[in-house]
Amino acid sequence: MRLRTTLCGRSPYGMALGAAILVSAALTLTPASPARADPADARQAPGRCSTDPNAHLGTVPAPEQFFGFPLGKGQPRVLTTEEIDKYVEAVGGASDRVITGTVAHSVTGQDLPYAIVSDSHNMVPGQLKKIADQIRSLRDPRSLRADKAARIADDSPAIVWIAGNVHGGEKSGADAALKTLYELASGLSCDVAKRNDNLVTVIMPTQNPDGRDASRRTNEYGFDLNRDWFARTQPETDGKIEMLRRYPAQVFVDAHEMGGRQYFFPPNADPIHHEIADQPVNWINRIGAANAAGFGYNGACGGAVTAECYFNYATYDLFYMGYGDSVPAAGFGAAGMTFEKGSSSAVEDRVQQQFNTQWATTGWAADNRREVLNGYYSIWQTALAEGAAGALEPNEVVQPANTVRFPVPEITIRSYFLLPDRQIGDVRRLVERLRRMDVEVYRVKKPVKVPSARVFGGRTASDVTVPEGAYWIPMDQPQKHWIQAVMGEDPYVPFPYFYDVSSWSNPLLAGVNTISTGDELSPKADLVKDVDGGVASAAPRGGSYSYPMDSAAASELTFRLLGAGVPLTRDDRTGVVGLPATAMNRGELDKLARSLGVTVEGGGAPASGAALRTPDVGLFAGTGVSTTSGSYGEARYVLGDRWGLGLTPVTTADINGNTPALTGRTVLLVPDGSSANGGLTAQGLANLRQWVAAGGTYVGLRNEGTRVARAAGLTSTTEKAKPTGYQVIGSHFRVDVAQGSPVSLGRPAEDFQFNNGDPILNPSQTGVNVLTYPSDDTFWSNGYTVGAEALKGTASLVDEPTGAGHALLFAYNPLFRAYNENGIHLLANALLYPAGAAQAPHASPQAKQRIASAQPETESLRSAAAAAQEPPNLGGEWRPIVIQVADADLARTQAVVERYTDTALTASADGSSYITIPNPDGLSADEHPFVRDLVRDLGAAGIPLRSVVA
Repeated sequence: MRLRTTLCGRSPYGMALGAAILVSAALTLTPASPARADPADARQAPGRCSTDPNAHLGTVPAPEQFFGFPLGKGQPRVLTTEEIDKYVEAVGGASDRVITGTVAHSVTGQDLPYAIVSDSHNMVPGQLKKIADQIRSLRDPRSLRADKAARIADDSPAIVWIAGNVHGGEKSGADAALKTLYELASGLSCDVAKRNDNLVTVIMPTQNPDGRDASRRTNEYGFDLNRDWFARTQPETDGKIEMLRRYPAQVFVDAHEMGGRQYFFPPNADPIHHEIADQPVNWINRIGAANAAGFGYNGACGGAVTAECYFNYATYDLFYMGYGDSVPAAGFGAAGMTFEKGSSSAVEDRVQQQFNTQWATTGWAADNRREVLNGYYSIWQTALAEGAAGALEPNEVVQPANTVRFPVPEITIRSYFLLPDRQIGDVRRLVERLRRMDVEVYRVKKPVKVPSARVFGGRTASDVTVPEGAYWIPMDQPQKHWIQAVMGEDPYVPFPYFYDVSSWSNPLLAGVNTISTGDELSPKADLVKDVDGGVASAAPRGGSYSYPMDSAAASELTFRLLGAGVPLTRDDRTGVVGLPATAMNRGELDKLARSLGVTVEGGGAPASGAALRTPDVGLFAGTGVSTTSGSYGEARYVLGDRWGLGLTPVTTADINGNTPALTGRTVLLVPDGSSANGGLTAQGLANLRQWVAAGGTYVGLRNEGTRVARAAGLTSTTEKAKPTGYQVIGSHFRVDVAQGSPVSLGRPAEDFQFNNGDPILNPSQTGVNVLTYPSDDTFWSNGYTVGAEALKGTASLVDEPTGAGHALLFAYNPLFRAYNENGIHLLANALLYPAGAAQAPHASPQAKQRIASAQPETESLRSAAAAAQEPPNLGGEWRPIVIQVADADLARTQAVVERYTDTALTASADGSSYITIPNPDGLSADEHPFVRDLVRDLGAAGIPLRSVVA
């Protein structure tokens, strides 16, 4: 068990004051911890520093001067985004301890400002770069000897990041970060001097200015930026991680808000991902002790103390690799930490408590700088040794009452290979995602035989020949932990508490052909130094260029070319897209294709196939659909931003009134939502059905998207009730792919699909079941599932013809977080469905016969489906809260649950009772009003929880 509670405290520190103007302000600073560290850990500088904690340089604008009020105690309101930007700029211009700049720009173009603060001698030209270079060098022990690493640990400051406001409505962390900035930029006390001499502090007050302005959790596209870290789809995330690569943190604070009036800082809740090294976990837990000592207010929550107090070990895990704590921890070796302050407290208390924890954290980091830097070097030494041996880290738990339920299996992984036989654009997109996290990827120059391979999807194979052009990712490199964290076929959850998904395997998300092996191999291979792809060969005049549209990357290329007015055709058997050689300048085509990792071939024959048309897409914004989050925002980003398609909002009134907003479109995309019929009247449902019959393409996603189609008589699918205890927590499944439908064009016969507790669709009797879960022993899943056998033989994507049009129904969300590349490719196929194809043009003879024979019964079958009772949608666009306990503990559990809600449903199976709490708004655990307190109260009542899903 990882139970690290060793305390290392403060040491006295002094620094020269020099000629300075002193100003005193009434500021609340964190009291020093009584615990003591080894004095050698914090560097001792000559000279003097002030014993007055309120002594400051008068040349740096104090918050009272700049805003007209203090930050923290006495603060009457939160700051605006404009005030934040201006204050960062003002402090940077007034202090020689600070440099400022812009990390990135938001979706709407707003700056994301940063300030880097340290002692002035660290900020002279060239010195800050030298420090950053030295810290980066610690991450590669192959080129840095241990004695040189020890000298860096003796001499160099450590790097601490303080980032706030990743969720736009959670504002106090940003305001507190400015208070921290002011103290470090102008303070003359020994506490400040110690921090500035031992640390370089990177302050990023707001990570989400668009969300802050709108008081909205998400960014402009509705993305939760605290789930975007490994995929980096949003500009706010991408720029931040690029800067983190330049200034890699040893300590990273991500300041949030939650409900209530309490405060959370680590130690974390379980689970913690097994590839997070021991050192960051140790530092996190010890920083937690420092925060406890410096918190002030009412101290620890418990008993009669229920407000303005702190707690640990609850809700906030360190497992999913998209968080602002888990990615700094696994990808950068940092003590990545989420701090959460209750949003019901007064502004002054929210900001002051955030400041107190930031101040305590930087104090601990300064006191333990040398130990941290030595440990930082050790992280990468261990990674190299484990990678060479093919060893995975074991599962451990941090909460004292927990034990490991699911250990990491005893397998050896020395290499991953991404095979080039298909979906090459998405293979290369994954290669670039890895390279941009400093992973070394090699291109195989000569075929290599792998004696023992694990083929993604739970299979093994012997003597596999990896061809030339494949990509090799050896584990014997410093980023071994990160490689396994994002490439692994399964994350091997140690403990069944879930606050997000249980699978994010990047090869499975892309649906690319991948193997791993424990064999010791030395392939002939070159280090990848740039993006592959582009125009591989020239086409003569009268010839054409072509590429297979078999990936999300190639789909994006297709839409970008259509948007540029380039005439395209597509072979409806092979999926190959062609364009005349004269339709686009070769250099421009090469640049665009290379940027997307797509290889384009030139040939002498003219382009062939059916002409592709740019879809005119309506995006349903009616009843039940959130337009500020979820698949609506994901559609705006993928279809609008990346593909360049114009999206016309279509409302419930538009469909009910049969307005041009509907009738003028060729495609209607209905995102996931909470309504079973989208608010459509009987006339509206008839209008929708007639629009499809006239040649429209209806694309429905997950709950609302499939249910509206059913209500309109567009499908014979029905929903299968989920059995008691059924849990699918964001897992991957193997699916069989019907090769006849245009929707599956370019996909392999077996693929993978991401399922997050999605509706279970009984197969269509009137259309083509494009994706189905195998009903035989090829059925496979990863992550955490219970009772998933209920999916066997059911459908996850259906193609339903009606007249000249089609309804294409995804039981899942193919746009989920914009990182589900195989789903995105299928959606692109759906948007490009050939006009007027009454049934799949190359469906199997059996499928055509079945559809033809069922034609007279189609209307009655679909009417029966529309009349069938549907299971309640208890989870909105996310999932319901489910707590599993022993049957013997049910009564006690119900008594606790009833303090919070009277909506809970109870069922029992196999000795366990399941309490399901509806979550109609689809709130995640960290934004839910009471799930955190409920789980904690259940623990306080001594009720053993077999699993928690929120």
